[in-house]
Amino acid sequence: MNELIPHLERYSRSQTEPVKGSVIWLHGLGDSGHGFEPLVPYLQLKQNLRFIFPHAPEQAVTINGGMVMPSWYDIYSIGALREVSWEQVKTSVSAIEALINRELERGLSSEQIVIAGFSQGGAIALELSLKSPLKFAGIMALSTYLFKPDEVPPASSSPNQKTPLLMNHGRWDPTVPLSLAERSREGLERAGYAVNWKTYPMEHGVCDAQIGDIGGWLDGLVAGS
Repeated sequence: MNELIPHLERYSRSQTEPVKGSVIWLHGLGDSGHGFEPLVPYLQLKQNLRFIFPHAPEQAVTINGGMVMPSWYDIYSIGALREVSWEQVKTSVSAIEALINRELERGLSSEQIVIAGFSQGGAIALELSLKSPLKFAGIMALSTYLFKPDEVPPASSSPNQKTPLLMNHGRWDPTVPLSLAERSREGLERAGYAVNWKTYPMEHGVCDAQIGDIGGWLDGLVAGS
């Protein structure tokens, strides 16, 4: 196997308990796997899940004046849609697919794996999940968007047609406008996906009420597995 992307691993209960599933959670632009790691205990999960928090590579980001920072892909412009480096998108998708394959080798099925991401990481999570030949336990897209919301392939062509898909967004998000998230949600729904959509009174981040909702959603995915 090729070397895996650097990442953190945390458990919702204990590393010694049997694992009911895994959550691969991608951070946003300029952050690291440490960004969402502290949330794990606050999710108050009843099930023992393994959380995998990968670190994006350090890359130049055009919209930030070419500054080098943790980034899943370069962003060239932020008009109505994001113009991005597709080569870097594909590289990031491949890196996460390698983490998925490692979870399969550890004895989990793909239907015990949740693909999650925030902002840039959420865009990669959606890109990967909608095109993957694997069926996942769930897809979680936080404060994020689709690269091509008007060109979503029919859900009937995807094994994740009925996979629970959670989308959350801040009503006052200045970084990823709510309108872009809504356009992405509408594209998914037109394609035939049932989106569990909820907005929160916040900007670009997460809030306490949302963390509780995410915990309940994750527990529901793996209950009885």
